[in-house]
Amino acid sequence: MPPEAFVLFKTQTAHEQQVYIELRDHPLVAETHALYGEFDLIARVTSASQKELSKLLLTGFRQIEGVKETQTLIVVDY
Repeated sequence: MPPEAFVLFKTQTAHEQQVYIELRDHPLVAETHALYGEFDLIARVTSASQKELSKLLLTGFRQIEGVKETQTLIVVDY
């Protein structure tokens, strides 16, 4: 199974749609959904390697304008 994670996003006010579009168009993002509740968006991320996934999670998403906070849930296999 390739490395995969779900990332929850809190955005700055009025930036939800802009961040959604950037996530939706990112090549490593398999799914993006808007949410009601504590978080504004969720994205399912897949990559070819753990290193590529880590780089995206540690730097890539934090550079998107309007992202205030993220919470990452790494998928594991039993």
